[in-house]
Amino acid sequence: MHKDIEKILYSEQDIKNIVKRLAKEIEKDYNGKDFIMVGLLKGCVSFMVDLMREVNLDFSIDFLAVSSYGNSTVSSGRVNIQKDISTSVDGKHILIVEDIVDSGRTLAFISQYLYAKNATSVKICTLFNKPDRRVTDIDVAYVGSVIPDAFIVGYGLDYAERYRNLPYVGVLKESVYSQDT
Repeated sequence: MHKDIEKILYSEQDIKNIVKRLAKEIEKDYNGKDFIMVGLLKGCVSFMVDLMREVNLDFSIDFLAVSSYGNSTVSSGRVNIQKDISTSVDGKHILIVEDIVDSGRTLAFISQYLYAKNATSVKICTLFNKPDRRVTDIDVAYVGSVIPDAFIVGYGLDYAERYRNLPYVGVLKESVYSQDT
């Protein structure tokens, strides 16, 4: 375990099991549909790659890079699109892949943004859902696991661009980020 991790919440095997379960749910709902899996960079990368490998359907992928946190543990409330999707979503079903849903602001903004580009439907798939922090009403269709209000890192999740490479998900020690809150 990394020295900055208080405890491990989800092992590598736990994550694999969650991803397989989500893939089966997605296969059931998207069978026969023309859909695009849209990842929100950077946190989604590990999750999306594993999810793509498990979903046994034809689909395309694209990415959006958005920011609302910077190097903080709290969302600024302002969403900035840093990289737009390169594929037309007109008439397509969109599955947004996200590492964690916290306040919900980013996903509410992105959902509206994709609908404004004439997407037929927009659903959200998240590895982790943190409903205790929600400030906006947003429907999350596919949830890997509901987690407590703790700052987690690993498997793509970061703090100040660090810890993304951990193969598990753990709670970051408060002493690491307390000076920023």
